[in-house]
Amino acid sequence: MHSNCKLLFEKYAKTQFKPTSTVLEIGPDGYPSTFQTLAGSFGKWDTLDIFDDPRLTFPGSDPYSFEIPDNSYDVVLSANVIEHVRKPWIWMSELARVTRTGGFVVTINPVSWIFHEAPVDCWRIYPEGMKSLCEEARLNVLMSKWESLETPQFRRYRPGTSLEHQSKKRQLLTRLFGKAGFQIERSYDTITIARKDT
Repeated sequence: MHSNCKLLFEKYAKTQFKPTSTVLEIGPDGYPSTFQTLAGSFGKWDTLDIFDDPRLTFPGSDPYSFEIPDNSYDVVLSANVIEHVRKPWIWMSELARVTRTGGFVVTINPVSWIFHEAPVDCWRIYPEGMKSLCEEARLNVLMSKWESLETPQFRRYRPGTSLEHQSKKRQLLTRLFGKAGFQIERSYDTITIARKDT
């Protein structure tokens, strides 16, 4: 989990999570996940992944056919997952299927992040691409934004990797060059919040 992902969640998505919300998180980064910790306490926070881990609510799930009834969750959340899905147009429809009418599908996906297989790496999706995927899944896009909130103390940026995921030497050089006014790398992600209206 990189810092921009967390910052985007707190700025744009956290308000969609209410104390009574039922949440399904796809591909959590831990138990509890970073987002579960950031969001606070909930009555129900379930987890799903293609990997087989007994800590998951739904371990070893088929990526395109969850063993979950229709209209089960108020919020379905995924971060750093869609780039690993071979057929995101089918996957997005499955997220919509398990979301209750009036509920939300929240996705955060890297755009500038380097190639990283887990077990595959397929896509980098900008807002217009996310809007198309959501529309195909009959989701109403409330917002979709490509942005970085990392390292606000510097003036010039280029898409790349988060500072905390760079080598120690590179972090030092980045800070020095950034203070001198040179472009520094930071992570850019697309965050999308869509509502299921019907």
